[in-house]
Amino acid sequence: MPTQTPEQIAPRSYSLRIRGMNCASCVGHVERALGAVPGVEEVAVNLASGSARVVFARAGEQLPAAVEAVAQAGYAAQTDTIRLVIGGMHCASCVGRIERVLRSVPGVLDAGVNLATEKATVEVLAGVVTPEQLVAAVEGAGYDAAAVCAAPRPDSVEADAAGDEARGLKRAVMLAAALTLPIFVLDMGAHFIPVFHHWLLSNVGQQNLFYLFFVLASLVQFGPGLRFYRKGWPAMVRGAPDMNSLVMLGTSAAWGYSVVATFLPQVLPEGTVHVYFEASAVIITLILVGRYLEAVARGRTSEAIRRLLSLQAKTARVVRDGRELEIAIDEVREGDVVRVRPGEKVPLDGDVIDGASYVDESMVTGEPVPVRKEEGAEVVGGTINRTGSFSFRVTRIGADTLLSRIVAMVEEAQGAKLPVQALVDRVTAYFVPAVIVVALLTFGVWITAGPSPALTFALVNAVAVLIIACPCAMGLATPTSIMVGTGKAAEMGVLFRRGDALQTLRDAQVIALDKTGTLTRGRPELTDLIVGPGQDENETLRLVASVERHSEHPIAEAIVAAAEDRGLELPSAEGFYADPGLGVSARVRNRRVDVGADRYMAGLGLDVETFAEVAENLGNAGRTPLYAAIDGRVAAVVAVSDPIKESTPSAIAALHAAGLRVAMITGDNRHTADAIAARLGIDEVIAEVLPDGKVEAVKRLREGGRKVVFVGDGINDAPALAQADVGVAIGTGTDIAIESAEVVLMSGDLMNVPNAIALSSATIRNIRQNLFWAFAYNTSLIPVAAGVLYPVGGILLSPVFAAVAMAASSICVLTNALRLRRFRPPMRAQQDDSAPDRLAPAV
Repeated sequence: MPTQTPEQIAPRSYSLRIRGMNCASCVGHVERALGAVPGVEEVAVNLASGSARVVFARAGEQLPAAVEAVAQAGYAAQTDTIRLVIGGMHCASCVGRIERVLRSVPGVLDAGVNLATEKATVEVLAGVVTPEQLVAAVEGAGYDAAAVCAAPRPDSVEADAAGDEARGLKRAVMLAAALTLPIFVLDMGAHFIPVFHHWLLSNVGQQNLFYLFFVLASLVQFGPGLRFYRKGWPAMVRGAPDMNSLVMLGTSAAWGYSVVATFLPQVLPEGTVHVYFEASAVIITLILVGRYLEAVARGRTSEAIRRLLSLQAKTARVVRDGRELEIAIDEVREGDVVRVRPGEKVPLDGDVIDGASYVDESMVTGEPVPVRKEEGAEVVGGTINRTGSFSFRVTRIGADTLLSRIVAMVEEAQGAKLPVQALVDRVTAYFVPAVIVVALLTFGVWITAGPSPALTFALVNAVAVLIIACPCAMGLATPTSIMVGTGKAAEMGVLFRRGDALQTLRDAQVIALDKTGTLTRGRPELTDLIVGPGQDENETLRLVASVERHSEHPIAEAIVAAAEDRGLELPSAEGFYADPGLGVSARVRNRRVDVGADRYMAGLGLDVETFAEVAENLGNAGRTPLYAAIDGRVAAVVAVSDPIKESTPSAIAALHAAGLRVAMITGDNRHTADAIAARLGIDEVIAEVLPDGKVEAVKRLREGGRKVVFVGDGINDAPALAQADVGVAIGTGTDIAIESAEVVLMSGDLMNVPNAIALSSATIRNIRQNLFWAFAYNTSLIPVAAGVLYPVGGILLSPVFAAVAMAASSICVLTNALRLRRFRPPMRAQQDDSAPDRLAPAV
């Protein structure tokens, strides 16, 4: 089998961490830059998380070009350094070969190998390349390798980046405030306190004050305020101005006019010699304060991811050569035996091979009751061992562990763009250029038609327009709510694999539920065995169980378990045949045995009339009747019951309380299905559905334009999960079902179905509130800043107050999004309060 190259095994989708984005215009610039790279199929940039998801037509294609495109747009892709110890090198050719292999890994920007120290230093894109990938690439080239300085954990990378940004802004705010405060006190004090004004003029002098203001304001303008020039001017040159450009233009206009008024007052018209140093300095300070508070709030939106990652243990106690060694988690390999003591975290996923204990799995399932683990049981990394001690064999490491997969799903959902974001993107693409045009028009109107001094009015109002416009609020409105909402969902045990499901779920009208494993426990029990005249009960059960032993169906397992409980010896069966959804047949001790539903018997030409009444009574009791035929004669009726999960009735009641219609899709006969539906209050039943008929059942439910959510857990549920408007997989189900669904419930019951819908409604409502605030703010205050109210009541907006309003708009949007962290799951509230609760509580 040929060896695959790194490019062949690389993913097509990458998540880049982008530095330097401040507003919705920045998002548009980065998206357009990445979208213009050849080979890029899809781009989604998230302002709140500072990330860009890029999908290429081919794996790894044009990734360096994408990084370069981001740099050309005036931003930077975050990088990390990974160091490896290399073994087996002998000469310079070995160095060259290893460097080429490392550089061929998608996401590696540069690699250098030192033959003398036997070490490699690799620069990689943060979050794209792992040390394990690099080690595998080197080992694939025939050398030994080990990571000596692994890339920082994703949570620490993001936390460090957010912390660096917040600390840098805090220092800038403190410096700007210290320089601005004297200007503000002297200028404003002189305006409001006449005695102070006269004292300043007589003792300091007006011109000396101007000189002092010039020095202090210039230090603010080109000290803490230099960041606006570094970002805003290149953006202007590229013809793609952003928020930094607006601040740069506005403050430069106020500062520049003041410089002219200070040093060349004779060139200005009479009566217009005024300085606005306090405006430029205060505006920069206030905007920096707003950005600092915004950075702190944005950091809080991704706390859910950091909490998930913090669950992972740092070390593991591995048994090697009969000794217990405590090693770093990155050094553990598949197949290692790990020992876990009481109170410790389970470091990785694996299977218990020795010992027994109770493990708290609430971080995965949301269930507070510890689960017993003994030999053969599966354990999950990040869970807490409560009582006993046990050993387990590691089955998954690194990105393959359940915790890592959960984090990856949450991150992907947080980076997604909802359909509602398309409108925002279209508006923000033209927003900043439009604001500049409005500012120029404002200046033109006031300079030509405004009262005296016209130049002063024109300057002040144009600056106010530039400063008050806030594309940040529009850019943050959707992604911050998505980040907080999906993070809260993860805490509840609900994983949104696709972000758009967050919007679609709230529009659901019909909740279609698979019966086995979803409504029920998925572990049927044999309840009845009724044999015909002349048949021996144990012998009939022996024959039926011998056939069913070859089937993997849960009902078959229940029949076999019942036979084993009776101590019956099960002979081998020959010629086993299964007709999915109908029945099975085989020969046992030269006797033909057929077991299945009434439809299966009818297909064999066998008459079940003798047991029809018994079967109907069993079905009405909510049990599943099967017929057993021996040598061509129906000999018995076997009844199996799958217990309803404890949380199912209350979950269905909560769905009804939300005005949703509940349907059940099952392969059971009509009598059994109707009995279960009546017991649970289910509105619509689609019974006797074969495994490949669930897709048609979902299509029927979608008739009339109804939005359908399908909830299932088995392999045969995967097509129906994909067919529904939203597929919801029970996390205790199969991997195939989980991969086909948009939403995954980590717990094994339906409690989180109404919880997920409630959270979806709360999140979309929160997004609409944010969008209303952002758009209403900009559409109402920009005209006020331009001076439309001046003819009515002489109302004008000071640039200083414009800066306050601009900073407040972003903070309001972020604060509103963070309110989702206080969301209370309705099912939990219902259980706690013993009273029904609304499905979508106010948030």
